[in-house]
Amino acid sequence: MIDKNVISSIVEQQLEGTDGFLVDVRVSPTNVVTVEIDSMSGVDIDTCARITREIEQQVDREVEDYELEVGSAGLTSPFKVIKQYEKNVGNEIEVLTRDGRKLSGVLQSVDPEAQSFVLTVKEKVKEPGKKRPVIVDTPVALKIADTKSVKYLINFK
Repeated sequence: MIDKNVISSIVEQQLEGTDGFLVDVRVSPTNVVTVEIDSMSGVDIDTCARITREIEQQVDREVEDYELEVGSAGLTSPFKVIKQYEKNVGNEIEVLTRDGRKLSGVLQSVDPEAQSFVLTVKEKVKEPGKKRPVIVDTPVALKIADTKSVKYLINFK
């Protein structure tokens, strides 16, 4: 079986000095290698092709046959690494917490060391003296470990 760490180090070498980063490497029992990358400015096909060529040069198919897929992390895929959170600061995200709550709001900040983030959620609040509830932006701080999934929210408004 192909070593996941070997593939990861090859990809990280290729992304060094760029704004790109490795999101995930998966190797199936049948040697299907899937590499997901992302970048602060987006991933283009030339980057994927360059990484594919480099992996094929360094991992010999004669020793062990494999199928290789290199692509960008999907727009609707859950975040897997902290840099994806950093990339999406200021964007609307959807969070599913471990206790079953579903939140959506704007990602305000990320703390890589504390493995946490803050998003602003719109809530209806009944203010004294008013007939109708008022919508207020409420900051919600969450630890990444307390979430099941976090992903970019696509709005067609």
